Amino acid sequence: MARWFNVAGPCKPEIHYMQPALRRLPTVRRLVDQMSYFVMHAPRQVGKTTALLALAEELLREGRHVAVVVSAEVGAPLSRDLEAAEPAILDAWRGAAERRLPRDLWPPPWPEAAPGRRIGAALQAWASAAPRPLVVLIDEIDALEDVTLVSVLRQIRDGYPDRPRSFPWSLALVGMRDVRDYKVASGGSARLGTASPFNIKVQSLTLRGFTQEEVAELYAQHTTETGQAFLPDAVERVFSLTQGQPWLVNAIARQLVEVVVPDAARSITAADVERAKDLLIEQQETHLDSLAERLREPRVRAVIEPMLAGDAPGELPRDDIRFLEDLGLARIGEGGGLEIANPIYRELVVRELSTPSRASLPQIAPTWLTSGGRLDAERLLEAFLAFWRQHGEALLGTAPYHEVAPHLVLMAFLHRVVNGGGTIEREYAIGRGRMDLCVRYAGEALAMELKVWRDGRLDPLVEGLTQLDGYLAGLGLARGWLVIFDRRSGQPPIPERTRRESALSPGGREVAVIRA
Repeated sequence: MARWFNVAGPCKPEIHYMQPALRRLPTVRRLVDQMSYFVMHAPRQVGKTTALLALAEELLREGRHVAVVVSAEVGAPLSRDLEAAEPAILDAWRGAAERRLPRDLWPPPWPEAAPGRRIGAALQAWASAAPRPLVVLIDEIDALEDVTLVSVLRQIRDGYPDRPRSFPWSLALVGMRDVRDYKVASGGSARLGTASPFNIKVQSLTLRGFTQEEVAELYAQHTTETGQAFLPDAVERVFSLTQGQPWLVNAIARQLVEVVVPDAARSITAADVERAKDLLIEQQETHLDSLAERLREPRVRAVIEPMLAGDAPGELPRDDIRFLEDLGLARIGEGGGLEIANPIYRELVVRELSTPSRASLPQIAPTWLTSGGRLDAERLLEAFLAFWRQHGEALLGTAPYHEVAPHLVLMAFLHRVVNGGGTIEREYAIGRGRMDLCVRYAGEALAMELKVWRDGRLDPLVEGLTQLDGYLAGLGLARGWLVIFDRRSGQPPIPERTRRESALSPGGREVAVIRA
């Protein structure tokens, strides 16, 4: 049976292309060997459960441990009802053990215990009855909240000193977040903020993404089985777009081989990758949709909004930054600043936030196209100025992030411009002081830089011209736009203050300055 690229659930080597699951967790065996209790956290769909199952299978195969993956997820709806949650969790654990272990390694009947003691009593009985040291890997632990979560953590901590004879030899808590970010109130309105209920952890591990070499190795499995090659520039482009995020790597590959280039006789190029990326974002499957939904959360908005504006805000709470990193939505870049984790997520963020504005746009005739269908930058400039004067004021209210509303409205307009026939590339990060855009359509490229003029600040014209000059140089372009959104208080209405000027960058490049 032919294998395929997996985008849902744990990978199985007999049906999925996959990398060795434990390669990205080089220290986990040492932790097990040292009788450690530890945390493994990583964003959704990067391979946590696949790695856990592989670890348990490896330990079982070696014959020195009884190792099993169980899940706490069934207790999530019962997090405020400990008396109901514990039996549900233990029933799920028994089912997992009986599916994954030989009969002679199944746990004994769970002992009778009072609410708040059942998990600990069950682990004690299981470890005592197991013929070999017991290793328990608890997946989806952060699906629990409130009293059930804290009780489970405290029961594990209480039994820890009795390992390995009367409690598991080694135990892992596995989820999307580290212990301090586990939810303790319904809806996540509060967090533990500390590891104290589980202060027995030796280490918190995370699961890294794929390297470019690992992406190439994964795709080579498809080539070996079907003969369809991924050209080197295609692999390089996939890595550039995904930064090795495993679900994205697999999802793009699936689009490529099943939709964009279904003919295995044809090799896959970088241009094919661009098409697959666009399809992936447009379809916004579950993984991307769940990330998009997070943008409404106050903790996420507090970081993403200044990132879009390029501002260097006051000190951001470390917990909020860690939360975005745990979601996989942001990372610390090579220059030390916080940035969106990869270009696909970067595109997703802007598309999602500009959706209300795009839905509110009026009909706009494509006056910016030449008779040959090419992009005319001068006509586009005139079209934008007319659009902004007429509709800008009203559309600002449609943007969900007030501080970057002009950015989102402009990008909604630009989406209408490219309309499936072009692309918009964006660069933004905390402290950059601007957002860079490059619109590509029918072989033409137009670069622009977005700046904001706020109260108490100097006119950003000089700084913007310098920054745009570097951006244009990097793209090999001789001209571009500098868009300055005047957000100072007491300004005239948008129609009165919107105008264009001409300027030269420090490198002598022609710049159309748009003051909006």
